[in-house]
Amino acid sequence: LALTADGTVWSWGGGGFGQLGHGDQQHQWQPKEVEAFATQRVVATSAGTDLCIAITSDGAIFTWGEGRHGCLGHGVDLSNQLLPKKV
Repeated sequence: LALTADGTVWSWGGGGFGQLGHGDQQHQWQPKEVEAFATQRVVATSAGTDLCIAITSDGAIFTWGEGRHGCLGHGVDLSNQLLPKKV
């Protein structure tokens, strides 16, 4: 997971739980823009083994990837999120 100076988020690698944020569970062998943030400016990101987090300039928190054990912070929705979802 990478964040550029202009607030663009890029991801690549294994995508088995949707942790790349591209709407699928495919692997990406080269960096690909996370298009869900095309109209927003991301100011911070973090990545775990199977999940990612982003904070936008307006303070919103988004998570995606493996939802098991409530890791994504979406309450009782423990499903994997293939796209960034607001917490």
